[in-house]
Amino acid sequence: MQEFFSRSEYDTLNIAKEFASHLKGGEVIAFIGGLGMGKTAFVRGALLGMNNDSRVSSPTFALVNDYGGNPNVYHFDMYRITDADDLYSTGYFDYLRDDSVLFVEWSENIKEFLPKNTIYISFSKTDNENERCITIYTEAEK
Repeated sequence: MQEFFSRSEYDTLNIAKEFASHLKGGEVIAFIGGLGMGKTAFVRGALLGMNNDSRVSSPTFALVNDYGGNPNVYHFDMYRITDADDLYSTGYFDYLRDDSVLFVEWSENIKEFLPKNTIYISFSKTDNENERCITIYTEAEK
């Protein structure tokens, strides 16, 4: 388990950049945290760490953004997913491949469908309004 403190978007980008520099493909990254916590900024930094210069935006309305790259990067928003039928309609299971990295916002909505080797990243506020605690862990470390 790793814990980081971010006081700005710049900090979040750098934390994510370092984290993602080790991704090879086959990883599912499940975000936990409310609105405005820095999840999309983390994806932006992660792509920088993976040498992917795609423009990152929240997949709120598209449900999934395809950023290409090597490995391929997909960014899901599961906010509106309420059951297995909704999840199947996103194509989520088709993206679970060894040549892909999936970033999943609102992963709480699909927790029973996340692979055992999922990497969780939790975002929480601290006593300082502008600071976030970013905790990275696996199910075994929970």
